[in-house]
Amino acid sequence: MTDLDTFRAETRAWLEANCPAEMRTPMQGDEDNFWGGRNAKFASEAQKVWFERMRDKGWTVPDWPTQYGGGGLDGAQHKVLREEMAAIGARPPLSSFGIWMLGPALLKYGNEQQKAEHLPKIARGEIRWCQGYSEPNAGSDLASLQTRAVPDGDDFIINGSKIWTSYANYADWIFCLVRTDPAAKKHDGISFILFDMTSPGVTTKPILLISGKSPFCETFFDNVRVPQSHVVGTINRGWDVAKYLLQHERAMISGMGGRDGGRPLGQVAADSLGTDAQGRLDDPILRGEIATFDVDEAALACAAERAVDLAKAGQLHPAFSSAMKYYGTELNKRRHEILMSAGGIDALEWESERSHDGARARAWLRTKANSIEGGTSEVMLGIVAKRILDLPGA
Repeated sequence: MTDLDTFRAETRAWLEANCPAEMRTPMQGDEDNFWGGRNAKFASEAQKVWFERMRDKGWTVPDWPTQYGGGGLDGAQHKVLREEMAAIGARPPLSSFGIWMLGPALLKYGNEQQKAEHLPKIARGEIRWCQGYSEPNAGSDLASLQTRAVPDGDDFIINGSKIWTSYANYADWIFCLVRTDPAAKKHDGISFILFDMTSPGVTTKPILLISGKSPFCETFFDNVRVPQSHVVGTINRGWDVAKYLLQHERAMISGMGGRDGGRPLGQVAADSLGTDAQGRLDDPILRGEIATFDVDEAALACAAERAVDLAKAGQLHPAFSSAMKYYGTELNKRRHEILMSAGGIDALEWESERSHDGARARAWLRTKANSIEGGTSEVMLGIVAKRILDLPGA
């Protein structure tokens, strides 16, 4: 056996012995995610056990260096771990914007003090992060943001507001873009800064979506004092950090297009529509739509694996995450359109015991935001046209 074969066998055995049966079932909603944080609560004892075992193994962030709480796995080993977790349907032990977005940015741009301070807490699920990017007048044109950070001794005084700050009402800390040089060109006067959400002057207000639920908030800063040492990278060069983080955010959002261990669409549809004499879904048109979807879903999974391999080799095009974000979010919208079609009139129910409080309709409505958050589909297509295809006039 090769070293990688040995690692696979050991990983398979460890997962089999340590992943509770309850953590091998598809997640039914956001409550099945464990987000960590100062005020974190576990949904079940099995969720707690699974998180703690993976945390102690360093596998909440398997490919991070061990000195920051990671598992120290190389690219090939990390891929094996993902494959073996998928094989048993294991849930992620920890969901975290710190893992998906801030962590990679700190590993690349943070100084050693910032890495040592924040990365282990992210890996251990001790601090829950939110993202302070979009503003009421700075969405797709993010670089026009106006939240100000004015120097005052060794600190900045921050004033302004952010919008669509997901889970800000639950977050402990925020990674935030602020304008530190209003006289500079809009991309050149921005800094990337970290601060505690309990700082005096920080307030949040939830935003309700058409689904009846929402992770989004408005976030307000009123004379918030933050040490200048909390700036990641160079003052006024925060756009470099922001762009790098966006690559990881868009890759994360693109994952919504994957099934992530849930039941195949054909099986879900058969529950409502039944099967024919050959055991096939008893709706040939919908059956064809699902077959096409399944092929596209498999293509997304292959593209995601390729992206990981290219990234580990330092060969991934910076704009590839935009292509993945577009493909994944549009695919997720298609999935829920098919689920609504399969459910018929029952899928439109909003509040009833049969529809689990309108879960299918609410999820369908929520997907409409997928093609807006993290950069609209139109913006993603523009980036692909300009930076990958090099189309004239793009």
